[in-house]
Amino acid sequence: MTNNPEIKIHASFLPHTDPEASVAFYRDLLGFEIRLDVGYEGMRWITVGPPGQPDTSIVLTPPAVDPGLTDDERRTIGEMMAKGTYATLVLQSDDLDGLFERLQATDAEVIQEPMDQPYGIRDCAFRDPAGNHIRINQAS
Repeated sequence: MTNNPEIKIHASFLPHTDPEASVAFYRDLLGFEIRLDVGYEGMRWITVGPPGQPDTSIVLTPPAVDPGLTDDERRTIGEMMAKGTYATLVLQSDDLDGLFERLQATDAEVIQEPMDQPYGIRDCAFRDPAGNHIRINQAS
């Protein structure tokens, strides 16, 4: 018999291209807490997370900073970010329609209005300031 340890999601990473716009989106629009804001050599890593969930964080990172990346890989990452195909985050809200209206009233880029999906969820989608695809599901 195996004793399986508990595993939790602690942090996930999303690239950002404008620290101030990212803070405005995640803190001011989505209501996340800023947990850490670290600068190094003109770059910033910003850790955000939902209130009441201190063990779950998103680290907003400068894109393509890994020294092992080639120039072609950096260029590809930039192109994918511009198209919104590089990174995706799926969130959940107990008031999808209300949150959609609040986000739509800002300059957030709408990808999809709230709709019932054939696979059983209701969701909508936006892009954050860096172009990341943000999907929001209605909580059951």
